[in-house]
Amino acid sequence: MNECAADALRIGYVPGVTVAKWARIWAERFTEDSLAVVGIPQAQQEDALREGRVDMCFVRLPIDREGLHAIPLYQELPVVVVPKEHPIALFEEVASIDLADERMQDADDPDALSGTVELVAAVGGAAIMPHSLARLHHRKDLVYRTVTDLPPTEIALAWPVDLEKPAIEDFIGVVRGRTARSTRGQQDTSSGDKTKPAAEKARTSDGKGAQSGRARSGGSSAGAKTGSGASKSGGAKGKSTRSAAGRTGQRDNRGRRGR
Repeated sequence: MNECAADALRIGYVPGVTVAKWARIWAERFTEDSLAVVGIPQAQQEDALREGRVDMCFVRLPIDREGLHAIPLYQELPVVVVPKEHPIALFEEVASIDLADERMQDADDPDALSGTVELVAAVGGAAIMPHSLARLHHRKDLVYRTVTDLPPTEIALAWPVDLEKPAIEDFIGVVRGRTARSTRGQQDTSSGDKTKPAAEKARTSDGKGAQSGRARSGGSSAGAKTGSGASKSGGAKGKSTRSAAGRTGQRDNRGRRGR
């Protein structure tokens, strides 16, 4: 990117995350020099946020959420990387049991997977890693196949809770796919405080808050419907009682007239 302005929004990203699309949309809506994109080793993703090296960061979960907002974005399937001539290459996907007898190379450090992939190519064996990282370090003499029974990893957009910067809401809007005319961005000053929606969504990103909200909403709706039904029912009963009383009175009058 071009040289950025001093107050540019600084966006970090860990290996495997592709930010080109979001940066392009940002440049179309605002100015290119108002956004700075910075690659961050995964081992430093939290420190980069807490130390203020970046304003926001695409992180690979889990992270310590204390003092940080985090909006989960998408999940990555795990894959196993093997030499091209390996029997596993004949399949589209495998399970963990299929790897029981394999010599597994150490892939615990996401920032050192380039060396792990080179080791698989040189001496064989297999290595399991997130799909995006296998794609990042792909070699023509290796293949990777999805491992169906291992948990996926998750990418989230995180930023410090106490950071107040108008462009944060705008970037969240870009990532979430909001249109340019959306009034939810911070840089649109036609409405009031815009920091609350993003913070609330980040706090309820695990679904608990959202479910609780829906439960409360559902309860209110049910109460309203019940109340409405009771009112209608009461009204109908009232009319029925009055009508019955009227008919009784008419019969009594006719009886008295007859006597």
